[in-house]
Amino acid sequence: MSTLLEAIRDHARRTPGQVAVDPVTTPPLTYAALAARVDALAPQLAQEFAGGAAALEIDHGADEVMLELALLEAGIPVLSLPAFFTSEQRRHALHSSGVAAILSGVGADRRTACPLRPVPLPAGSARITFTSGSTGAPKGVCLSAGHLEQVAASVVEAVGVEHAGRHLALLPPGILLETVAGLFATLMAGGTYVCPPQSLCGLGDPFRPDFVALAARIAEWNITSLILVPELLAGLVSALEASGGLLLCLSLVAVGGARVPLPLLERARGLGLPVRQGYGLTECGSVVSLEDAAGDAIGSAGRPLSHMAVRLADDGEILLDGPLCLGEIGGAPPVSPFATGDIGRIDADGRLWITGRKSNLIVTAHGRNVSPEWVEEALLAQQDIAQAFVHGDGMPFPCALLVPASTNADLSAAVDAANATLPAYARVATWRQVAHFTPQNSRLTGNGRLRRAEILRSCIGAPDRFTQLEDETVRERLAFLAVPQVRAGLAGSISRVVYIAYLTQAYHHVKHTVPLMQAARDGLMDRPELVEALDEYIAEETGHEEWILADIAAAGGDANAARASTPHPATKAMVDHAYGRIAADDPVAFFGMVYVLESVSVALATRGAGAVAERLGLPPQAFTYLTSHGALDQSHMKFFAGLVNGFGEADMASVRRMAREMFALFGGMFAAIDLEPDLEPA
Repeated sequence: MSTLLEAIRDHARRTPGQVAVDPVTTPPLTYAALAARVDALAPQLAQEFAGGAAALEIDHGADEVMLELALLEAGIPVLSLPAFFTSEQRRHALHSSGVAAILSGVGADRRTACPLRPVPLPAGSARITFTSGSTGAPKGVCLSAGHLEQVAASVVEAVGVEHAGRHLALLPPGILLETVAGLFATLMAGGTYVCPPQSLCGLGDPFRPDFVALAARIAEWNITSLILVPELLAGLVSALEASGGLLLCLSLVAVGGARVPLPLLERARGLGLPVRQGYGLTECGSVVSLEDAAGDAIGSAGRPLSHMAVRLADDGEILLDGPLCLGEIGGAPPVSPFATGDIGRIDADGRLWITGRKSNLIVTAHGRNVSPEWVEEALLAQQDIAQAFVHGDGMPFPCALLVPASTNADLSAAVDAANATLPAYARVATWRQVAHFTPQNSRLTGNGRLRRAEILRSCIGAPDRFTQLEDETVRERLAFLAVPQVRAGLAGSISRVVYIAYLTQAYHHVKHTVPLMQAARDGLMDRPELVEALDEYIAEETGHEEWILADIAAAGGDANAARASTPHPATKAMVDHAYGRIAADDPVAFFGMVYVLESVSVALATRGAGAVAERLGLPPQAFTYLTSHGALDQSHMKFFAGLVNGFGEADMASVRRMAREMFALFGGMFAAIDLEPDLEPA
């Protein structure tokens, strides 16, 4: 019998009117209502999925909570599919698990049958988690219900029920840490699980968050506890430092997924944030240890939870004794003690300190062992560095790949400042600016860990032309994403009239897409491979301006007026610049415009369309241009990458220059849209 469900039923008997789930966008569920709905739903699911697994592909909300609990009660193995999985990772996870159907909501109409062959899972499997690890096709880890509930109970024991206030779900749906230590622990303790759609928190794209919006929502919703990864904590701290704001309701901010730089912890505590660092692994059901409330050992991962014992091997590797997963799909269960691969130490008070990864150690040409995490921590302590990857095995000194935190970030000064805190043998000798590491480009796991093997493969040595283009235009992309109108659109915080104004300007530049392609084609007749590529683009892009006019009408605007209107000067300047570059005998530069518009449209479609639709309550017919381009341009980007990887340096110089110019011009088009217009459109 599920101890979690029994705890929920007990709360329903004792405090039936207490709010258990607050989705924010829909009415909250009391413990009495939640228990009743789960009890009604579980038998239906048990009958439907007899002998098979179910996959969850759903945003945070009441439906997600009810499905998690009902599937647990029904004894149905659950595969959670995070939204950031690539199509290849998603397909691999589904086939490896042999799921019977994908659930995107509670109703029968929100289920998609999967014609897959059933896969034998370890007996007692309740959850299948694909960690993303360091490869693109990892194996699924199977965990039992009893194990997950034991971890959640230990979290409640360590934290105390007094922290069971209003917990806000911020990590992406499907992340084990949030499910076990957030959802399960909150409901066990009788708290309220606040679970709005991610876009409402500024996390429509959790890897490029709007931290100003996030801080505002935490305050507005009276949130008392959070679970964050270090990068989210860094962004939240920077936003609070810039605004001077405080989040006085918070009583617990748990941080895990990766080591937290000590200066970041100090800055967070300086703002009054009750930060407590933890440590865990998927094989152990998530949380293994957590700092206590005293906060007197800043930088440690705390003491082990009551169900775990921690000791060290002779070489400093962390060994764990306690409940473990049932094994990987098709593999044998792990044995205790579990060798984590992490290097650490245990102090005299029993606190665990993580110092690095055993397999990541760099052995320099001078024979010194250097943990890359140590050097990365020093780099990430500099506010101008958003992400850092350190390598250099066999080289005289460590080297680094650095992602700038802003358009004007001084990476050279940041490296010098970090090096000043390191001994000579561990100092970064050379570095290179790169684009963001994300799950979408397979360089980051869902919980924020670097996928080192993939980064070494794709970024070190001689990166391909497309990777170089991304790296060399990362600051221009950051400048575009910093435009207030772009940030508002991605967060969904715009009015209907502003959305229609954006569509109107989109119409005025999209109607030139095919003519521009035809002009570029005419200038490239001596390059048949590019003519063929442009012919494909032309066939797919023809008529898209009419989609935009239809969206304007569906949103309540005047499509005829939009057609007859004059483009804003900023929109005209962008289009005129493209024609000018082609006319100046540089037709290959047009592909720089393709890169900007298609890479940006993916973000606008995947983040902006959903966020705006939810806020404004507009029908799907008002978003056909954006949503269709989300899927279309993801495939286009793969095609584009293959195309530019065949370019020579002269072509790349043209594409790179045009991309930089277009980021600025496209940003200017957005900046010209009035965020606070006086009148609603007729």
